[in-house]
This record gives sequence, structure tokens and C-alpha cells, in this order.
Amino acid sequence: LPANTTGEVVIQGPNVTLGYENNPKANAENFTNGWFRTGDQGVMDAEGYLTITGRLKEIINRGGEKISPREVDDVLMEHPAVQQVVTFAMPHAKLGEEVAAAVVLRDGMEVSERDLRSFVGERLADFKTPRKILFLSEIPKGATGKLQRIGLAEKLGLG
Repeated sequence: LPANTTGEVVIQGPNVTLGYENNPKANAENFTNGWFRTGDQGVMDAEGYLTITGRLKEIINRGGEKISPREVDDVLMEHPAVQQVVTFAMPHAKLGEEVAAAVVLRDGMEVSERDLRSFVGERLADFKTPRKILFLSEIPKGATGKLQRIGLAEKLGLG
């Protein structure tokens, strides 16, 4: 890919495992001609520095448009009222998936869903703007303490 183009991160080298032990299915899915598919999405700049922009399995597919939830997270975090956010896919009957976000506001701050949607819409393409924003006191985390995008719609009653 040309510099500054988003793509799948694949790696190869002496420090990369040759495969998974006793797991031919995982090997077939993740290794191609000695290259390991990390499952990450990233951008390499003109100097060869790689920036990880998200996980491929977390990409939202809205009617064929691919949306990086981290890109939407970054914009929402620019809003002064937002303390924490996680953008995720929610099911949509015609598009397959739709953009949604769970937001925790800073103490004493108030903002409407409409205002946050407008804020994002001024900075990103319309198809990347969350159609649903939920305000929560805390965003649910997985067993490891990480924010979990996958399955969040169902956990929040949107699935």
C-alpha cells in the first residue's frame, strides 16, 4: 500500500512465531507465505513508522462502508464533556451494522445526544456519525478490564 493508507498489519521476521502448535485451522487463517496476519489495522507513514488504528474484527461495516471505531472515539473524546467513550457496531436490518457509541460524561457536565452527533458530524463523514449514543455512568469491561466493543450492543440491549 502507499504511505498513509489504512490497511491490514502483517509481519514477518525471525522474532515472529512460525505458527500455532497443534492448531492447523488458526495457522491457515493467520499465516500466508511466512507472513503473520496480526488482526490489526494500521497506517504506515512515509518514514516507515506504523500506527495501529484498531482491530480488524472491530471494524463497523455499515452498508459496505468500513468505519474504524477508534476514529469515532478520538473525535468524541475531543468534546469537553466526554470523559470516556467506546464506539461499537449495533445491528441494522438493511445496512447490516450501524454506528453506536457509549459515553461517560465528566462530572457536572451535560450534553445531549443530538449535540454530540452534531459535533461528530462536523468532523467526520455522515456515515461515520453514531446513530445512537448512550450515556452511561460506567462502560462495561471484559474479564481483563478492557473495554469490549464486540458484543457491547447486545449487552446494552441494542442487539
